Amino acid sequence: MNQTLNNGVEKLSDQNNMMCDLETGVCGAADEDSIQSIDLNQINKKFTMYYVTDPICSHCWALEPVLNRFIRQYGHYFNIQVVMGGLLPHWNGFADQANGIQKPSDVAEHWKEVGVHSRMPIDGTLWHSNPILSSYPPSRVFKVIQSKHAGKENEFLRRAREAVFVFNQNIGEEKVLVRIVDQLGLNGKTVVEESGLDAAQDLLDQDLQLAASLGVRGFPTIILVNEDNKGVKIGGAKSLKTYVDALQQISKQKLKPNNLPSLSKLLEEEQLLFSKELEIMYDIEQASLENYINSELEERSFTLHQILDETYVTTNN
Repeated sequence: MNQTLNNGVEKLSDQNNMMCDLETGVCGAADEDSIQSIDLNQINKKFTMYYVTDPICSHCWALEPVLNRFIRQYGHYFNIQVVMGGLLPHWNGFADQANGIQKPSDVAEHWKEVGVHSRMPIDGTLWHSNPILSSYPPSRVFKVIQSKHAGKENEFLRRAREAVFVFNQNIGEEKVLVRIVDQLGLNGKTVVEESGLDAAQDLLDQDLQLAASLGVRGFPTIILVNEDNKGVKIGGAKSLKTYVDALQQISKQKLKPNNLPSLSKLLEEEQLLFSKELEIMYDIEQASLENYINSELEERSFTLHQILDETYVTTNN
């Protein structure tokens, strides 16, 4: 018996360089020369990007094209934490002196200017006819989705912004919020009801406290920090180069951007994209937009629309 055991040990010791192949399921001798260099930075993200924003922040809407490209090309370097900043608690005593805003109707002209300058379409006439009384309701809905339906919160924020800026819907109203949440495949009535509870306000208060601790004084603000919790803060909507340079500043290695997704893949994920977003994403001129779309997408897979003198594309899938 001892001889049998010894033989077994000898056979195992002769084959101690074994491995099981995950793809084939076959176990056998490993390649003795298979020592490979690896880079775990793609797996273990060392950096954090705090994006402090608000659902009705017009300059945040203007930043969407640049921010989307930055995240798609460099998001493998950082984890993203979206923080609600509480732009408009209520109109009682609210005033934005820098932009000449003291009452709801003042916002309309400011939004119009931002829309024209950024070419991210903004209607804004609701500030005359049906003004938003507070940005807290959509902010609390965001927090409820973030806490209970993780992965859907950023889609909600995007759809809420489309609703208020482009399609002139009051996202402070429950019926509008319910409809937006329903479109995400969630129970809008339940989520909006939960957003009215003290627990939802507590979640929002935590974000407001975090924004204050980060020294945020306006929106959008992006803060990039490294593993030593040191970093850079960028206030306002800036160029793509600004954010790339900021990320490079806190990185100890040369940044390598990811390839951009094809237009078909991007549209499948986003569902709706505006002309400025495509121009920024793919470095194309406005005059070349329709030719580019027609060359990249299958016929009858998309529809082109016009709103507020801007083109946007939606998927037909």
